[in-house]
Amino acid sequence: MEKQIILLAFLLTLIAGLSTGIGSLIAFMARRTNTNFLSLSLGLSAGVMIYVSFMEMMPQSVESLTAHFGEKTGMLYLIFGFFGGIALIALIDFLVPESRNPHEMHSVEEMKGKSRLKQTGIIAAITIAIHNFPEGIATFMSALTTLEVAIPITAAIAIHNIPEGIAVAVPIYHATGSKKKAFWLSFASGLAEPVGALIAYLFLLPFWSPVLNALILAAVSGVMVYISLDELLPSAEKYGKHHLSIIGLVAGMVIMALSLYMFI
Repeated sequence: MEKQIILLAFLLTLIAGLSTGIGSLIAFMARRTNTNFLSLSLGLSAGVMIYVSFMEMMPQSVESLTAHFGEKTGMLYLIFGFFGGIALIALIDFLVPESRNPHEMHSVEEMKGKSRLKQTGIIAAITIAIHNFPEGIATFMSALTTLEVAIPITAAIAIHNIPEGIAVAVPIYHATGSKKKAFWLSFASGLAEPVGALIAYLFLLPFWSPVLNALILAAVSGVMVYISLDELLPSAEKYGKHHLSIIGLVAGMVIMALSLYMFI
């Protein structure tokens, strides 16, 4: 595989992961959370992920798997890959207590009033890092497959990481009074995504084949659908009005559909 493609895949993963730092900057600058904007953005991110999973990544996966194994066995591998991805990200969520899960979203105002703020921020940073690890693998591997898919996925994950940056930065800042500490801890929590990309590069790329690529596409689809349904859409509903999250969802699908159509 060409070095330029691999380097670009790492760059996209780094951009997606470090967008947690953008969340911390928003937390410092905003007196109040712009809930409508967050609701629309999170819905848009979910729309991109869901559309690209079902309309691009899974069809590519099933085409490759059925060509190699036959229709029935190929579909079975697709099913295992898709639900295997869901099982991986669901297991990570299951291991994190709901009360400590940064994906249980809160506004900036709510978080300022929380007790044990420093502990809350540190646990949020660790949890986000754990969640970001499989997302890093997903972004990196999708970039190796096709950039038309990888770039919108990077944007979607970056949007999804912004509220996570807020979840880390706000409690740390209000516990320590240090914007620097809050920013760097939030920023560092996103580094798990490029670490995930590095693990994929070291342990998956040497065994790269059309079958492995197809299985990873199926698993990444499962991860993204789970993130959309378990994190993004519930958070969008909680932050703002119901219709804003749905408008964002449909807009994300339309944007993804048009961008894919332009590359036909």
